[in-house]
Amino acid sequence: MSRAAIAIIGLLSVSLAAPAWARTPVVVELYTAQGCSSCIKAGQVLGDLGDKPPALVLTFGVDIWDYLGWRDTFAKPEFSARQRSYMGRLNMTEVYTPQVVIDGRFETAAVPDGKIEPLIKQAARAHRAGPQIQFRKGQVAIGSDPESGGHDVVWLVRYEPRDQTVIVKDGENHGRTVVEPHVVRELVRLGAWSGRPRVYDLPPPSQEGLNTVVLVQGADGGPIIAVGEP
Repeated sequence: MSRAAIAIIGLLSVSLAAPAWARTPVVVELYTAQGCSSCIKAGQVLGDLGDKPPALVLTFGVDIWDYLGWRDTFAKPEFSARQRSYMGRLNMTEVYTPQVVIDGRFETAAVPDGKIEPLIKQAARAHRAGPQIQFRKGQVAIGSDPESGGHDVVWLVRYEPRDQTVIVKDGENHGRTVVEPHVVRELVRLGAWSGRPRVYDLPPPSQEGLNTVVLVQGADGGPIIAVGEP
């Protein structure tokens, strides 16, 4: 038996009592921009939703409105690319803010907020038993899933556990305070996943105090099939 196989078996044999999510929660991605006037309300809406089961809110700053005079302080090209990856899958004609993507399955405007919680409940009902996710120092192991189509991707997300406050000094929101929940700081593609057990190395965090979550997701903006947190 190879060392890689032994490592996988060892990681996946860790007691299920260890803190890890097998499938829940529902991942609620907020795509927002500090230069977007309606996004201030969206931050409040998603902040109120918070970590209410079964939701996990992740806020991705995008640069779609930077040209209006204020560069979003949390935006990164990879976040904008992630939002664009959903366009084909979710039948979007363009990207916009504030947008919510729920479990990679549904999308809606973040304000008004009447559609968000029903879609979270619908996504929760669609859950199935995905692959097991287990963490060990510096690594994460993804188990097997006989129902996998063999074309999935493993993502590492690191985010701020506390609300982040920014005073906007230019553009449409000049002088206004923006509060954003669970701001994503890092998005790293760990690699492809074929449905068979595999171990991935975790890069060190770029800063202290960030929470970590690993997502197993269909390629090119497909549904999220497994969620794990140390």
